[in-house]
Amino acid sequence: MAVSLFFYFKTSGVFLVLLIFTICSDYWWGQCIYKSQSTINRKIFLAISVILNLSLLSYFKYAYFFSESFNQITGSEHKFFNHFASFSNNFFSTHFSIDKMLLPVGVSFFTFQSLSYINDLYRGKIEPVKNIFDYGFFVCFFPHLVAGPIVKAHDFIHQIYQPYKLARQEFGMALFWILNGFYKKILADYMAVNYIDRIFDNPNYFSGLETTIGIFGYSIQIYMDFSGYTDMAIGLALIFGFRLKANFNSPYKAASTSEFWKRWHISLSTWLQEYLYIPLGGNRKGSLGSYIGITVILLFLVLLSGKLWLLLLFGVLTIGIGVLYWLFSKIRRIIDANINLMITMLLGGLWHGSSWLFIIWGGLNGLGIVIHKFWLRISLFKNSESKLVKVILVLFTLSFISFTRIFFRSSDLDTVTAIFERITQHFGSDLFFRIILGYKFVFAVILAGYLIHWIPEKHKINYRNWFASQAYLVLGFITVIIVFAMYQFMSGEMQPFIYFQF
Repeated sequence: MAVSLFFYFKTSGVFLVLLIFTICSDYWWGQCIYKSQSTINRKIFLAISVILNLSLLSYFKYAYFFSESFNQITGSEHKFFNHFASFSNNFFSTHFSIDKMLLPVGVSFFTFQSLSYINDLYRGKIEPVKNIFDYGFFVCFFPHLVAGPIVKAHDFIHQIYQPYKLARQEFGMALFWILNGFYKKILADYMAVNYIDRIFDNPNYFSGLETTIGIFGYSIQIYMDFSGYTDMAIGLALIFGFRLKANFNSPYKAASTSEFWKRWHISLSTWLQEYLYIPLGGNRKGSLGSYIGITVILLFLVLLSGKLWLLLLFGVLTIGIGVLYWLFSKIRRIIDANINLMITMLLGGLWHGSSWLFIIWGGLNGLGIVIHKFWLRISLFKNSESKLVKVILVLFTLSFISFTRIFFRSSDLDTVTAIFERITQHFGSDLFFRIILGYKFVFAVILAGYLIHWIPEKHKINYRNWFASQAYLVLGFITVIIVFAMYQFMSGEMQPFIYFQF
């Protein structure tokens, strides 16, 4: 725990105070929940913990946004004041700007992990930890602290009390995951610095063909960047004797949007499913929580637009949809089956940041899952064993996911507009061979990334097991070769992991 706290201090400085507060607060509320014999009191303690955690998260992720939106709607010039920065400057002699908000690294991840403990304890899925040090260790264990995978309490805490063990094969597998994550990150940075960042920073300077390749390149880049971190986290944790669950399962092999979200960022998807989607009512019907979720999303849309008249518009639409809900049973079934899914995906978009772009991205992915559910009812290919059909569905899903990421990656809506304009009006297919030759090394890495990704899982298992079973001398030799090879691809300055900003 001490090493993990020091690790977070070296990445985030004074924000360590927030991590310690979360540990102390939720440990206390967890004890209150466990010891209380009153159902009402248990619910109150749970609510207090949830409110504290979400308030802390919302302050750092959305306070500046709320302040700017308030000024836009009211026409005032209220200056944003960062209370935490002021506190830090006064008590710790830091030099933070008090008129800006700096997001603590990994705040979403350790908040979600702490919330999982409180919820699991309330549901009776786990016993409380023996002391606050064990709890602190669960929350801040350094391999997964700043970018996941998000660890649920019922998957991890029991491991703390088991004897340390690490089989010879497991050590080899841990080293494999560390090296696997290492080369993914290095190659992701190489693609980003030498091609992809240029496309998204200045789309008007590139043809539609170059932009399209950049869009698919970004899909493999963000996968390699994010899964590279979690691969290293899983490998490091295993060396310490802790087994973390996989966070990715070859997501670009998915043949539908529904399958994709079961393979991508699994720890977040399952967390949202277990602690948000199912409590809201799942695919059965809406609940009070569903309507609260809708209200939160609509308020965000009003604030993002800065237009109060949208409240009236949303009110009219809500009444209209409500009337259709009660008059037509078919519409009622459709809404009941999909309302919580859309809420979950939209809130998942907002989790990434307070922006129209993230809401559109989350909404498009939610819509993609809903459409796929309807497609399954009429599809002639849902039970097809044809490899050609499988390939077409995989490529279609990859294309949909990649193009929705235009909203995820772009800095503003003007960039999104410029990208679609280049693709539709200035494609430049006549430049194909010149473009390929001009960026041959970057394109080779992008293509290799996809080809390795699409290797059948049984072959991946075989070469992982082969590596893990080698003698120490062989493992050392391979490690040196990989490190020196990746050194040739290193950019001048290492890029931060993409998900550090969330």
